[in-house]
Amino acid sequence: MKTLKDVKVGQTVTVVKLHGEGAVKRRIMDMGITRRTEVYVRKVAPLGDPVEVTVRNYELSLRKADAEMIEVE
Repeated sequence: MKTLKDVKVGQTVTVVKLHGEGAVKRRIMDMGITRRTEVYVRKVAPLGDPVEVTVRNYELSLRKADAEMIEVE
């Protein structure tokens, strides 16, 4: 299983599934990250946290723990 945390800078991937429960999953979905959404990885901080992505034409920073819940292909 490949997650958003594993994607290299400059790659575009498609969301396959969101893992997680309740409020955390809802928050990720509220940010616009849903199934079949394309996500472009813009930057990763030096220690790997946070990950900066572009989703639906806006920029978003995700914690590493949240990025691990997003399965991509």
